[in-house]
Amino acid sequence: MSLELIHSPLLNRYKSIVHFTTTINGGVSSGNYATLNLGLYSGDLPENVMENRFRLAATLGLPLENLFFPYQTHEDKVCVIDEAFINLPKEQQSELLNGVDALITNIPSVCIGVTTADCVPILLFDPSTNVVAAVHAGWRGTIADIAAKTLNKMIRIFGCCLDSMLVYIGPAISEEYFEVGDEVVLAFENAGYDLSQIQRVNTETNKSHLNLKKANQIRLEQLGILSSNIDMSDICTYKSSDMLFSARRQSVNSGRNITGISISNNLL
Repeated sequence: MSLELIHSPLLNRYKSIVHFTTTINGGVSSGNYATLNLGLYSGDLPENVMENRFRLAATLGLPLENLFFPYQTHEDKVCVIDEAFINLPKEQQSELLNGVDALITNIPSVCIGVTTADCVPILLFDPSTNVVAAVHAGWRGTIADIAAKTLNKMIRIFGCCLDSMLVYIGPAISEEYFEVGDEVVLAFENAGYDLSQIQRVNTETNKSHLNLKKANQIRLEQLGILSSNIDMSDICTYKSSDMLFSARRQSVNSGRNITGISISNNLL
């Protein structure tokens, strides 16, 4: 059972990890969720989502219980999936994953990921320590510095190195389609972002458009990650109706893509 997945050319060079962004194809859901919806909290039938997740697990060659996706709330909480977490009962694991927008692990054969339908998914991988992370960065999470907080936690807990850190900024809504109100623009300005680098004003509508992927790229580079170690996807979720879910295009009751990463059990 194999699904159609999107990969980063940069991360593809490393055999010690498996990574992906799912597409809409290969599942059992229907309507706005057709067909590979992987979001349990999107309004789809739970049994369809679980079947879709089972298909993803089978494609990855992992048991379903080794897939960890948090209940995201557009904030800045980061959870570490370590041995202590793995040994907890499923109920306690679910509690700890509630309100989390980023995951970190160093355990092989454990897949961590985030669900998106326009927000920015970010994967971090340090080949020097074999530690990985998955980050959900919507505009609120970007302002809350979720990517930086995840990176700092990787450094603090696992001794990860900025010089070797690799980043994949996955498919998300593009600047062309991410129209925002003045309050969002002001929020980015107040958070210290240089609007000249991430904002474009549509002269016909006088509305602002923001480049969320670029905002996260700039922030990570400011922290010391080499620009050559960042791979930013040019795929737009809104525009790619044949490939990806988009809440702005389909409404909030739409499917969710997953961008995930796993350390291989056969490190090469």
